[in-house]
Amino acid sequence: MNDTINYYNENAIDFYNNTKDANMAELYEKFLTFLPKGAKILDLGCGSGRDTKFFLENGYECVAADASIEMVKLSSELTGKKTLHLRFDEIDFDEEFDGVWACASLLHARRSEMDDIFKRIYKALRKDGIFYSSFKYGDKEEFRNGRFFNFYDEKSFNELLKRNGYFELLEMFITTDVREGRQDEKWLNVLVRKK
Repeated sequence: MNDTINYYNENAIDFYNNTKDANMAELYEKFLTFLPKGAKILDLGCGSGRDTKFFLENGYECVAADASIEMVKLSSELTGKKTLHLRFDEIDFDEEFDGVWACASLLHARRSEMDDIFKRIYKALRKDGIFYSSFKYGDKEEFRNGRFFNFYDEKSFNELLKRNGYFELLEMFITTDVREGRQDEKWLNVLVRKK
């Protein structure tokens, strides 16, 4: 994980510029359909702060967190709200959130770490809370261009859910990357509810 965090610290401005204007409207709509108006959301691995900014501007309470100190600075600047400097293994909230949004962030966690992360997210969610996550589509782990990636497909993610049986699957769907020149990349998107 440290190599990946270092990558974001060293490439923060490029990553920020490449992602802050990505159109995530379709995913926001799917996620927010399950949440009450004004819900409290944890944006986990918030990167540029793009999604936190959207949630705040649309009347939601949102706490942003990222493991990269440079992304924390950029996110805080974009959103006008202090972003927490936290790694996944440092999340320690107790039934504080109606929703957890982990867009293209948990894909940097090793499979061996996912059970612990899922427990922490479960604990952070209120009763019937909603958890969204997205991963590059596939079934492998690899280290590429300075970052670690954990790919999931329907089968491997269902196995993860089954092992962590305190979430109910609401929706699983595939999208293409919305960034310019990345349309060939596929993503697995998953929405679950805390049982």
